[in-house]
Amino acid sequence: MSIEIRAARTQDIPGIRALIDTYTLGGRLLNKETVMLYEDVQEFTVAVEGSEVVGCGALHVLWEDLAEVRTVAVLDRLKGQGVGHKILETVIDRARAVGVARIFCLTFETEFFGRHGFQEIHGTPVDPDVYTELLRSYDTGVAEFLDLESVKPNTLGNTRMLKVL
Repeated sequence: MSIEIRAARTQDIPGIRALIDTYTLGGRLLNKETVMLYEDVQEFTVAVEGSEVVGCGALHVLWEDLAEVRTVAVLDRLKGQGVGHKILETVIDRARAVGVARIFCLTFETEFFGRHGFQEIHGTPVDPDVYTELLRSYDTGVAEFLDLESVKPNTLGNTRMLKVL
């Protein structure tokens, strides 16, 4: 059976939820409330085999030129078969289409993201005015990306990576 890569639909959320659950148990992804997945459905790209969601990834725009790649996950049985690659390339294309110049991720999969042009970063890679504005409405991903240990610690201990488009 072939795998289709497409924008997520509301009926895909239970499958996305199941994928996230498999990765949060091992501490590889942060948990997200199901209601937030529905609220953010337009941010997600999914890989679907038949009617089963077998992979996902999301693009969350934070600023005029900055977005986060979130929640990239693929079923274990399909790892190494290019599904994650196709999802990430679709997310990167979406970032370009909406006009984002830089995308970042917080990941343990540094080799995977490195093959897609992401580079490990340290410190705060945004201008002070953007930093201040982002602080006003921070979430875990932004806080970890900006290294805001006093606001939200890097609870997973993952690596910050950035790609300039």
